[in-house]
Formats: sequence, structure tokens, C-alpha cells
Amino acid sequence: MEKEFDPYLRIDDVSVDRSDVAMLRAIDDCGSLSGAAAALERSYPRLQQRVVELEAAVGPLVERTRGGADGGGSSLTETARDLLARFDRLVAAYEGVARVDETVLTGTVVDRDGELATVETGAGDILAVVPPDAATASVTIRSDAVSLHAPADVPRAEGTSVRNRFPGTVSWLEAGDAVARVGVELEDGDGGDGSDDGTELVALVTRRSVEALGLEPGRSIVASVKATAARGVARDERNER
Repeated sequence: MEKEFDPYLRIDDVSVDRSDVAMLRAIDDCGSLSGAAAALERSYPRLQQRVVELEAAVGPLVERTRGGADGGGSSLTETARDLLARFDRLVAAYEGVARVDETVLTGTVVDRDGELATVETGAGDILAVVPPDAATASVTIRSDAVSLHAPADVPRAEGTSVRNRFPGTVSWLEAGDAVARVGVELEDGDGGDGSDDGTELVALVTRRSVEALGLEPGRSIVASVKATAARGVARDERNER
């Protein structure tokens, strides 16, 4: 499974995200802040305040005119257009690389410690946050929550929150300028119903990690996930038959 990458530009203490880009483009299309607010179904005062916040960080973004034959309006400055171009370049650079994938492991709850449950899956036992009434669960692991280690350098479980460890082999690698998506074919676990045998876990790591770990297809690796980063939902087996 994949989730859309959520890009943003960090400028001083302000983050420019998709909603800000949509706002600026709506102002450009509509020719006014009020028209943009209506088109986006956003509050005009809040939209206006957001423009002020962004302008304090990057400079003038909207040029306003009053009255005249055309009744006035608003248009984007060159600074705003440069900002939109920077955002487009960011999206283009990370599209297809920095998107967040999800791996889902299913199995039986065999133990519980408060909100945390041990789920027995075909890829091994996993400690995850699972609803208290779940007897079976589907556990989701996001690629940006997965860390990779050389087999000899895996951190010990004692004194750390990283309780889930999965040995495997790098099956593929898709690298960008700064980050990489890595597929890890997990070794078969000892438990579960066998439905997850051959599970592929996807990790999102930096290029520096790729080089430091010597990641390439066929490389033995250990993937680790914090228990609080593994989230489970009750599995309704009746609806899956």
C-alpha cells in the first residue's frame, strides 16, 4: 500500500505546504483573496492571515489594487511565482521516491500488556498498539517508521523502545537524490497461519544510510520498528471468507 508524500518547504519558522500552494494558485485564478476563499471554501480572515504569515517569512506574495475600472483585485508577485516553482521542483524531485508505503501483517493476538499486544504473524511476532477487544489483528507499518541495521549492529532490546526486529534480504532499491525506498524480503516467522510468508517490508531511508549499510539487492539486513509505530486494527475474519 502507498500513501501520498506530503511535501513542504521550510522557510525560517514557517512551513509552506500543499494547502498554501493551493491558496496562492486560487488567488491567481480568481484575482482576489475573497474569490480564493470562496473557491477553496475557507474562511476569508484565516486565508488573509495566512498570506500575512507567509509574507513575513518570504516577502510580498500578493499585490493588491483598489477600485478603478476593473474594481480592483489581487495578483501574485514574482516572489510568489518563484515560491510556487520551488515547490513544484520539490514535488518533482521526490515524487515516486519519498512517498510513504505501508506494509500490513495479519495474525492472532497471543499476549497483551495494556494497549500493546503481541500479534503472531507469518513473518514472526510483532508488538503493536492493538484495540483491547481484538483476537486477530491487521498491523500496519509505515515505511518512514522502519529502520535498517547490519545484522552485527542491531541494537539490543534491553533499554530501548525498538522491540520489533525482522531479519531479511534487500529485494530492491529505488534511490533519489536524498532518500531511497528499500524493499526487504522478510524471513519466514515461526508463528501465524502462514499467510504472511514471504512478506516484503518497505523502508524509507536516507542516501547516507544506503551507502553506510552497503544496501543492494541480496544484502542481508535487519529491519526494526518501534512498538508504538506499529498500529493494529481488529480483523473481521467473517468478512474475509
